[in-house]
Amino acid sequence: MMYQDEAPADPVVMSEHRVPRLSIGLPVYNGEKYLGQSIESLLGQTYEDFELIISDNASTDGTAEICQRYARQDARIRYRRQPRNIGLAPNHNYVFAQARGELFKWAAADDLYGRDLLKLCVEALDAHPEVVLAHAWEAAIDADSRVYQSLEYPLATGSARAPERFRSILFGSSGLFESTDPAVPGLVRVDNDGILRSCDQYGVIRADVLRRVAPLDSYHHSDRIITVELALQGPFHITPQWLYFRRDYPDRTYNQSPKVRERCAILDPARASALRNPTALLVAQYFYGYYAAIRRAPLSRADRKACYRELAHWIADRAACQAFPRHFARAEVKLTGDLVDPSVSVQASVAGQEQAV
Repeated sequence: MMYQDEAPADPVVMSEHRVPRLSIGLPVYNGEKYLGQSIESLLGQTYEDFELIISDNASTDGTAEICQRYARQDARIRYRRQPRNIGLAPNHNYVFAQARGELFKWAAADDLYGRDLLKLCVEALDAHPEVVLAHAWEAAIDADSRVYQSLEYPLATGSARAPERFRSILFGSSGLFESTDPAVPGLVRVDNDGILRSCDQYGVIRADVLRRVAPLDSYHHSDRIITVELALQGPFHITPQWLYFRRDYPDRTYNQSPKVRERCAILDPARASALRNPTALLVAQYFYGYYAAIRRAPLSRADRKACYRELAHWIADRAACQAFPRHFARAEVKLTGDLVDPSVSVQASVAGQEQAV
């Protein structure tokens, strides 16, 4: 496959520069609005031994010009442009295939990264050889880079036990529980969306571990499966500081595509065909993804059985709530991270944001 518009690089600089320890892969499509901010937050990291691989998925806006400008300024950037829109999932897999470092991180074109994020993640991986992925607490920002939620990490992915890590990702803080409210007796469904407050796939990952798991696919919630795959390989380390700023805004592509097939078509345009990819298939592949992840993982027989039991419990829980929605009351849960911690500041934490309002 040929890739267009590769930015020229100084051959002397490239030949003298050793292979970086960390590779960052940034897949982008029509990201001109926030791409420059994201790149600056990465280039301004206190940890500097990395390459930034940007794959432009045939953007039709000013993305190419932005990437080329930054690539001319910093030899750590390797820019590629896909000749056609291959989809978000193949583009994610492409940047990883180009990575040379022993560590790897995916980056999003509209998110921001605290200056010390990479440094603390690499230090954690060096200090804990058993850890396969390192990340930090996540704060949510709006279109104007204002923090509207600062969320403490909710999952038990740091556990030494694979079944406990697996259960935590499946359920987060959600599930069916016995009510303690006399006004709502019996079982209640508590939805705390734990997994939605932990974008672990954007952490720093050991590249050799990531190569052992299945690549990102394009079925419903396939990003959750790759997180599960990694968690079954080993524990995560989460730095208790808000250094990852996840942007959410009404015009975000996923927010404009509420239906399952629409979202899957963003992951891979081939999924747009209702005949070849009915919604039931896209959802079934998601459920099967958990089973396949357990089957592939390097687990003891006892741990594998325990993970299968947790999966069966989770599927039964979801099926019961779908089949008998009125039987289970829904509990209103106040997230502990709903209020913004006053110490969280994009301006203080992120390179290039010092003057942002």
